Order: sequence, then C-alpha cells, then structure tokens
Amino acid sequence: MNQYSTVFFDLDGTLTDPKEGITRCIQYALEQLGGPDFSQDELVSCIGPPLRESFGRLLQTDNKERKEQALKLYRGRFATVGLFENSVYPGVRELLADLGSMRVFLATSKPRVYAERILAHFGLAAYFHGIYGSEMDGRFEKKPDLLRHMLTSEHLSAESTLMVGDRDHDIIAARKNACGAMGVTYGFGSIEELSSAQADHLCHSLEEVAAFLRPC
Repeated sequence: MNQYSTVFFDLDGTLTDPKEGITRCIQYALEQLGGPDFSQDELVSCIGPPLRESFGRLLQTDNKERKEQALKLYRGRFATVGLFENSVYPGVRELLADLGSMRVFLATSKPRVYAERILAHFGLAAYFHGIYGSEMDGRFEKKPDLLRHMLTSEHLSAESTLMVGDRDHDIIAARKNACGAMGVTYGFGSIEELSSAQADHLCHSLEEVAAFLRPC
C-alpha cells in the first residue's frame, strides 16, 4: 500500500490532452503580434510551463508588456474556443472514481478559472476536494508556489501528499515542497525529463497510476 493519503493532479498532459487548444491559441497570439510561425508540434514544449515564460522564449523578448500582450491575445481565444479544444484521456474518470478514500486536488499552472470550467465541462469537478491554479494576475503561476499555497491552505502533510504530473516542473515543485513526485510519461514530458528532475515514481499509463494509488 502506498504511503500517500492526498494526491495533487496536474491537468494538461496528465488528465486531459489540450494540445490542439493550447497550440492554436499560441499560434493565434504570435500571428497577431507579427511573431514567428511555429507548427503545433513545435509548440508542444509550451504545454505545462507558465505561458509568460513560454511567450518570452518564443518572441525572444524580456519585454514585460510584449509578453503580457501575447498572453492577453492567447486568453482571448482560449476563453471562448481553445478551452474546449481538449479531450479527457481514456480511463481518467475511472481512476478518479476509484480514489474515494484519498483527498484529491487539482494543481495546475493554468488559471484556476479556466481549470474550473474545463473540469465542469467534462463532468470531473465532483471528484476533487479542491481545484487550484494560477490567478489571472500571475499569482501561483510557478508550481512550487502553488503547491506551497495548497499545503498551507488545506493544512496538508507534505510527506503524505503525492504530486502527479507529466513535466519536470511538476516534479521539481513537489521536491521543493517535500511531497512525493510521480511522473507520467504518456503526457508531454519524456522519461529523461522526468528522471532528470528526480521523480520518485514513473508511470507509463493511467492503469499504472491507478494500480499505484488504488487502496489495498
């Protein structure tokens, strides 16, 4: 039996596949700003990390106003269209339904208001004890800050909390907060990325995640 009583799930690349919506919205923002042209596959690396950082890299700028302008354009399309260019990975609903004895939270760098709408749209919100994400002003955009906020707000023990995510920033955030760290390789992060970040556990499918978390 695993030692965890609480699990934090990342959203993008862990519970849902948001590739189409996120990459199209990034393409739209870059196009509106006269920025470089990237294919959807070339933008996959932007799924997960804070978008302000990604836009700075894509636009090759440290200019705060330009990054904020790109983010505003992105959000304009995402809030109405891109939000639902998304799909739930097969098996997610069954996994969440099997975790009745655990405290389950969402921990995403995506703005909380969007995460709430996505979970409600797919009928998943009821499985979570709390939905946490960044705020529109940038608060809790960095995953270590978000997890620290969650642990404090919910009065949780880090040692009995497991962060499940598909990118290295999920693992790094968990380790910085003394939580367990599980990397899932079916999302957008590679085995090498997750191993380099020192994930405590690696799972290659939702079935493996379920087997690890399922109460004995």
